[in-house]
Amino acid sequence: MRWRYFKQHAFFAIVRLAAFSIAAAIGAFLVYILVNGIGAISWEFLSEHPRESMTKGGIMPAILGTFYLTAGAIIIALPLGVASAIYLSEYAKQGPVIRIIRVGVNCLAGVPSIVFGLFGLGLFVVFLQFGSCILSGALTLGFLILPTIIGASEEALKSVPQTFREASLGLGVSKWQTILRIVLPNALPGILTGSILGIGRAAGETAPIMFTAAAFFTAKLPSSIFDEVMALPYHVYVLATAGTYIEETRPLQYGTVLVLVALVLGVDLIAIIIRSYIRKKKRW
Repeated sequence: MRWRYFKQHAFFAIVRLAAFSIAAAIGAFLVYILVNGIGAISWEFLSEHPRESMTKGGIMPAILGTFYLTAGAIIIALPLGVASAIYLSEYAKQGPVIRIIRVGVNCLAGVPSIVFGLFGLGLFVVFLQFGSCILSGALTLGFLILPTIIGASEEALKSVPQTFREASLGLGVSKWQTILRIVLPNALPGILTGSILGIGRAAGETAPIMFTAAAFFTAKLPSSIFDEVMALPYHVYVLATAGTYIEETRPLQYGTVLVLVALVLGVDLIAIIIRSYIRKKKRW
């Protein structure tokens, strides 16, 4: 009996240590970025265009470009992902074909992002002749995060008790109305969780947009979805590897990373607040 309690306490201690190590590593990373990047943050940095070979000025075009690409990716991926999850969970006849589809979705979630970038280059930029633009980048990022949203949405739909469906159908409500008014509202917090993961990944990816949407530098803001844009992840890459004055732009690199992290955390925080509000409203 004592040996059993000892193993249990040892296991919990290892789990706590692992959780603490992960939290400490994330905290150390955030503190490091904050300490090195806070000096570059100013109104000029956030509101102006880059100047003098990007050694001065700001990153406002890159901030807007990241927002456009991320918003476009979510607008494209969220409806497709939820619709696919509804079909797989509620309508599809379970069998070998559906199992193969699920395996394919899970495999796509682990495919390196550069593969999606080459896919977007070949399909949207070259074959469909959209060119390097916001639309091509948003579509590529949308397909990149689509497997994540499908997986999270399907799990959220499965978590809704079957009795909810049976009670609704027993009252004469159609299956589609049951899904729309009973299942989806109860699964919405889980669907938002998948969206949060998708937002974080879409905003931070470099490889897909460097082939499909991102520009090294542009002197004007985009006026349509067929214009190229600067983006924060690609801007960091340019400053750190392809710029002429890499050492001189080091503070700007850290400042840009800090803005990118703050942007992703801010968007995620908004989604988390909405999810919490929905959960509380369900309890009421």
